[in-house]
Amino acid sequence: MASSGSGYDLSSSTFSPDGRIFQVEYANKAVENAGTCIGIQCTDGVVMGVTKPLLHKMLLANSGKRIHTVSDTCGIAMTGFVPDGRQVINRGRDEATSYKETYGQSISPQVLSDRCATFVHYFTLHGSLRPFGATVVIGGYNAETKKHSLHMVEPNGVAFQYYACAAGKGRQPAKTELEKLELHKTPVTCEEAVKQIVRIIHMLHDANKDKPFELELSWICEATQWKHAGVPQATQKAAVEWAKEQLEEEEEDESDDDDDEDEMEE
Repeated sequence: MASSGSGYDLSSSTFSPDGRIFQVEYANKAVENAGTCIGIQCTDGVVMGVTKPLLHKMLLANSGKRIHTVSDTCGIAMTGFVPDGRQVINRGRDEATSYKETYGQSISPQVLSDRCATFVHYFTLHGSLRPFGATVVIGGYNAETKKHSLHMVEPNGVAFQYYACAAGKGRQPAKTELEKLELHKTPVTCEEAVKQIVRIIHMLHDANKDKPFELELSWICEATQWKHAGVPQATQKAAVEWAKEQLEEEEEDESDDDDDEDEMEE
């Protein structure tokens, strides 16, 4: 009974006999079915990217944004159930405004992620509420310590700081690609991170199965004077061209290797 969730998935405040909260797991499933979200902490800032599926041909390209500014130095990217993510972002804005009024300075990304995580976790504690079906990635700059950081808040209310993170559809292969970059040993610049995010997203996209998408990219870096801003269109376009060339070269190398193996077998 416990493994199927029968009887134990009616409330987010009920544990199953094997210690699972099925409502939270269902919320994670909602995130896995949504667009891919990737964040990378760089030597000179933080870069975030999210895919937004174009569900209808008449949909205006810039509507339904997935990346939002919550303070001058912090931005939030979301994936999952969009209305849920929007509520977490609004809460983040409220926390940023309250912090500014109380302490006279912009909220740090660490404090913002902790407060958003507390808010998200609250919705897993009461039977009259349901967990948020959204994951948010927070990037920002701490003006006091002069450091930038990347954080992710998941539907269960847990928040961690990352060198790089991924959420949404294709999370596991995206994490694998990020680990190959070894960012904890050799961090990259923001411009290089933009290229890598675009490459990973295009690698995960299957044109035959997946719907067309719009890619949103933003960063907080020295070039923007540590303000959260969108990545310029020219930079995005150059990154897309580079990513497609890289993927084509990888496919050619794989096909050459396959031909060599066939010749050896013969």
